Amino acid sequence: MSSIAEATREQLMATNEQYQNLRKEHTRYAAELEKLTSKAHLSEQEQLEEIRLKKLKLRVKDQMEMMVHAQAQTH
Repeated sequence: MSSIAEATREQLMATNEQYQNLRKEHTRYAAELEKLTSKAHLSEQEQLEEIRLKKLKLRVKDQMEMMVHAQAQTH
């Protein structure tokens, strides 16, 4: 991980409300996924929920990374 990208993430986390909200959303999805994956067996509905959460978490991460890349390009 580049130190420039990490510094940009820290700056966005400190100053950008949209980035902060995305980070909270990502953390929430990760926690929900952790609950599901800690089960020994998932029902079909839980398996679908796991897939949905993984996709949402990835979408949010991609949005965050696009913001980091855009911010880094301006500096």
